[in-house]
Amino acid sequence: MRVLLSTLGSRGDVQPLVALASRLKAFGLQARLCAPPDFARWVATFKIPFVPVGPPWRRSAAPRPRAAVPRPSPAQVRKMAESSVRIQFEVLSAAARDCDVLVASTGLQIAARTVAEKRGIPYVFAALCPAALPSTHHPPLPLPLPGEVPAPASADNRELWAANRRQVNDAFGVPLNALRATVGLVPVDDVSDHIHTDQPWLATDPTLAPWPDATDTAVYQPGAWLLPDERPLPAELTNFLGAGAPCVYLGFGSVAAPPGVLEAAVQAVRAVGCRLVVSRGWAPLSLGDRAPDCLVVGEVNQQALFKEVAAVVHHGGAGTTTTAARAGRPQVVIPQVYDQHYFAGRVSALGIGTAHAGAVPTAGSLTAALNAALRPEVVARAREVAAVVRTDAAQVAAKRLTAALGV
Repeated sequence: MRVLLSTLGSRGDVQPLVALASRLKAFGLQARLCAPPDFARWVATFKIPFVPVGPPWRRSAAPRPRAAVPRPSPAQVRKMAESSVRIQFEVLSAAARDCDVLVASTGLQIAARTVAEKRGIPYVFAALCPAALPSTHHPPLPLPLPGEVPAPASADNRELWAANRRQVNDAFGVPLNALRATVGLVPVDDVSDHIHTDQPWLATDPTLAPWPDATDTAVYQPGAWLLPDERPLPAELTNFLGAGAPCVYLGFGSVAAPPGVLEAAVQAVRAVGCRLVVSRGWAPLSLGDRAPDCLVVGEVNQQALFKEVAAVVHHGGAGTTTTAARAGRPQVVIPQVYDQHYFAGRVSALGIGTAHAGAVPTAGSLTAALNAALRPEVVARAREVAAVVRTDAAQVAAKRLTAALGV
């Protein structure tokens, strides 16, 4: 049996599928991963066959000029949508040629279900954030579509989801149905419902990011798909962690860091009596004048590192938020885009850290956020939540998938 796993996005979108692929392999299935080309070498280290799709995702992390960018015309939007749907269909069709099921995550994969239908194989959609799935209990995540106008602030969740559906249909309805007609499939009325299905999976921790309607049995939530990491920390980092005052971690993963954040963080951690470990990430972050109480590191084992720091300051990506919660460390979340605002809100609501107000911190605002996160009751609450974060979700999901395939 062969499973095609497909996603579009950053490391936080790709890593859960690597975790699921690893568990599927352990159960004797063959797994293939389709993702942006940035991750080919990394995925190869797990001996998982890889198929690149789309342009490098890293371009989205590049700092952008502050000047306003003209909105694309409707014709330009249509052309981009047509190209995206066509490329997805071509790449996924080839990747799925000998597969028995297709599992897709992120709503950007407009053509994935069409590929599964054309090949006559089951299709599973797995969301990596509850707010990616329609519900009256929460607003939709902001769409990464060019030229879209935000809905009025007074709109309720029903109105916001209706606007979301219109935007997705306006952008992708015509090119998707044109494609489906060429391969002999009937048109779809609602692109969003078509992508998500009526029985989606939700790969988030039930405590950290629960599905808001406990009576809704259509959504299957096994937990966050975590990839075990047994790598030791580099000697330089280990020595630094043990050489003085407690450390605070700062990292923005695969998104562009806000301007001036490093300078603000240096001042803030000193103000609270700590030192600083900076993850370079895709930003990239670097210290011009190397200070003895600050260390910049590359890609390291976050699962091990977070257990050694006093607090984790980050962008609010699903993976980083879950890893910090599992480590039992208080968090300061400075959300920038998409689902990061959702996870910032959850960290605050659970009492395991603080959600920074605004995307660009100052030394003063970050000092205040750190002081709030390092309060004894927040530290204790973070440890309490860590004890209930599920670690077996990828295995549980893999078992469900194999059972559905009759393996």
